[in-house]
Amino acid sequence: MMIDTHCHLGKEDYDDVKKVIKNMGNNIMIVSSASPSDIKEVIALCEKYDNIYGTIGIHPEFASTYKEEDLKMLEEFLNHPKIVGIGEIGLDYHYTSDNKDKQRELFIKQIHLANKYNKTIVIHSRDAILETYDILKQEKNKEVKCNMHCYSGSLEMAKRFIPLNVTFGIGGVLTFKNEKKLKDIVKEIDLKYFVLETDSPYLTPEPYRGHKNEPKNVYYVALKIAEIKNMKIDDVLKYTTENAKRIFDIK
Repeated sequence: MMIDTHCHLGKEDYDDVKKVIKNMGNNIMIVSSASPSDIKEVIALCEKYDNIYGTIGIHPEFASTYKEEDLKMLEEFLNHPKIVGIGEIGLDYHYTSDNKDKQRELFIKQIHLANKYNKTIVIHSRDAILETYDILKQEKNKEVKCNMHCYSGSLEMAKRFIPLNVTFGIGGVLTFKNEKKLKDIVKEIDLKYFVLETDSPYLTPEPYRGHKNEPKNVYYVALKIAEIKNMKIDDVLKYTTENAKRIFDIK
């Protein structure tokens, strides 16, 4: 079995969402929301398909436009049996850094919801890794699990995050020819701290780079991990599946 722990399956992402889901077979997908308008769409997918779970949250992109009603709606769905986390949430200073206070405020509010409902946090962090670490260390309850989606920090920072009950989502970037930092992280850190993801429809792995990504391509991420760690692909799939079930409390 494979688990894609982070993908987007919105109607705007694919011409035929049903086909993309069918291509994944009986393997599991965790669909993530980004905007408040995505949340109900994620819930609908969870209720329609046995092999789809969801994480819901408000991405930092919407820090200046979200409303308190959006957070109330988010909280209402956190007890849904197939919602396994809050995300993707976090900080993104790559495109917008003039609203840092609003991003931090939204991030902290959603961490507090994760604390209240004991939900795994799925983190988006871009050009803000140190601040992400500081906020998690200060605001997150120790027992609350956290997964760094598409981790792009250093090996040193990864080792600092681990004691905060943090694991790392590894996606198609690992397969890129010129990507050295992430390969070093995968080589040096124990497999128990990794889960597979695609971030579909983005970040398509080799050998399909240039095409729209989809959850079935998570296999190629596992294949690259197996190569780097000198393991059998079946063992990588087995352990990363067990990791994902543990991290997201999937029975």
